[in-house]
Amino acid sequence: MQVLLHSGPGLDGHQPMAEHLEAVITGSLGRFGERVTRVDAHLSGVEGRARFSEGSIHCKMEARLPGLDAVVVSEHGDNVHQAIEGGVRKLKRAVGVAIGKHDPRRHQALMDAGRSAAATDPPADQRGAGTEPA
Repeated sequence: MQVLLHSGPGLDGHQPMAEHLEAVITGSLGRFGERVTRVDAHLSGVEGRARFSEGSIHCKMEARLPGLDAVVVSEHGDNVHQAIEGGVRKLKRAVGVAIGKHDPRRHQALMDAGRSAAATDPPADQRGAGTEPA
């Protein structure tokens, strides 16, 4: 998985921050294996807020999944680390949902559940037979 860091002016986008970001993302999204090919993280200061004030750092993360639309999340934090940690939590959940929606095993389980429900329902011509409206 490729991890890229893009940082705005005045934010630390140097090697130690990029290494921290890569470690956090790989640790969190590693379970998805090759289903996540790339993650782009964009860090910036929020306009109109004093630097290092509450929620002053914005982190937008985009995960690329082969054959699916990109998954994008945003998070605000008081500092870069909080924004990254919150963004990664959201990204992990969103990637799991996106992959789960396209899991063939899930679709097969839903189809099987639908067939078993249909087998226990009475035929349409026997539903409500013998009852008169009041």
